[in-house]
Amino acid sequence: MDTLWAPWRLSYITAPKEKPPATGPECFLCRTGAGTKEEDRANLVVYRTALSAVVLNRFPYNNGHLLVAPLAHKAGLNDLTTDELLDLQLVMRKMIAILEKRINADGFNVGLNLGRAAGAGVPGHLHWHIVPRWAGDQNFMAVTGDTHVISQSLDALYDLITEELVR
Repeated sequence: MDTLWAPWRLSYITAPKEKPPATGPECFLCRTGAGTKEEDRANLVVYRTALSAVVLNRFPYNNGHLLVAPLAHKAGLNDLTTDELLDLQLVMRKMIAILEKRINADGFNVGLNLGRAAGAGVPGHLHWHIVPRWAGDQNFMAVTGDTHVISQSLDALYDLITEELVR
């Protein structure tokens, strides 16, 4: 393995960090979770319970990429109540089953990025990513062009998931 010496990055690493976004309009997960049933399609909310919401990722890594978040603005696992944690896990199980059935995913990456350093795009509002995967779904576009090919529109995915939920 080669080592890249980059001492100029130390000032970035040790500099004070921004605080995570507050609840309210700055946090898109709070905005979407607080929306009404009539606003769900515009907010890409495909499912909600009393404690959580499932949102289509507006900038997906792969077709079917979902975000599962508590309705309450909470940054860490220890902030969740037992009921919230169980609800989130049951919702993830339900969404994975729907994606397996409706888009024939061969597998899933399910991930939680805790904190900005871990890659959390919304570090103040905990959320899990469900990313469907298919055997051979990585091709030359991602490798040579740094481009992901998404084969389904968000509207079509929204319809597919919500149709399955009413069955």
